[in-house]
Amino acid sequence: MLGRVIRSFASKKKTTQLKEMLTNGNLEFIMEAHNGLSAVIVEEAGFKGIWGSGLSISAQLGVRDSNEASYTQVLEVLEFMSDRTKIPILLDGDTGYGNFNNARRLVTKLEQRGIAGVCLEDKLFPKTNSLLDGAKQTLANIPEFAKKITACKDTAKDPDFVVVARVEAFIAGWGLDEALKRAEAYKDAGADAILMHSKKSDSSEIESFMKAWNNKLPVVIVPTKYYKTPTDEFRKWGVSMVIWANHNIRSSVKAMQETTKLIHDNESLVPVNDRCVSVQEIFRLQNQPELKTAEDKYLKF
Repeated sequence: MLGRVIRSFASKKKTTQLKEMLTNGNLEFIMEAHNGLSAVIVEEAGFKGIWGSGLSISAQLGVRDSNEASYTQVLEVLEFMSDRTKIPILLDGDTGYGNFNNARRLVTKLEQRGIAGVCLEDKLFPKTNSLLDGAKQTLANIPEFAKKITACKDTAKDPDFVVVARVEAFIAGWGLDEALKRAEAYKDAGADAILMHSKKSDSSEIESFMKAWNNKLPVVIVPTKYYKTPTDEFRKWGVSMVIWANHNIRSSVKAMQETTKLIHDNESLVPVNDRCVSVQEIFRLQNQPELKTAEDKYLKF
């Protein structure tokens, strides 16, 4: 029965899959990926959706999370991710790479590549990462950002394409009233969900928002900083989706640092070889068997 449900879910459009994850009344989870390989790994682990993390995509390109990677460079990464997976991708679209016009063009390009949705944050371009210590976090004008959300919804050809409005009021040092005011405005502008962000080490800001918000629209959270909060608490508060936002890039960096140091220090592969996947596993993740099947079909005369 469960297998049939999963197959039925996967047979739907990616946009519809993501929309239903936000609206089905259950707590859903999506996992960060930053290239085609990590996207395949996320899907194989059983996740129903992928977070196209701005931090992680910029990091794997070796640049800062300050819109130093252009949106066309991000789109190229996303295309590889989308081509190799059947589950939906929600892009961390930062501020939309400019005003409403840049943001709506982004939506058009995302739809062309099979991306299921975009999350836009109510700050200024170029963006500043929300977890950067001591950084100034300037919020966008509420009416202007609300119009950006509306422009994106109006532009999307697929009615199930998801636009998530990310509220940075807590990140910028404002309180609950400002967070609620912004969330209400973005709901009225047509957002499909609200991402309420917090960098506190406890989840008190999220809990206070959820109690005051009263399920007016699905809420997405990113518990990177308040990771010790039991997941069942999120269910109790009525959260719709949790994003595990950056642990694939962080864990891969740790593994590469340790592996590279061991090889350098020992001038040998012996200390690391058994800690690595086989080359055959890389071939499998690259879908090499499909090419062999195709060669047998098309290159044999």
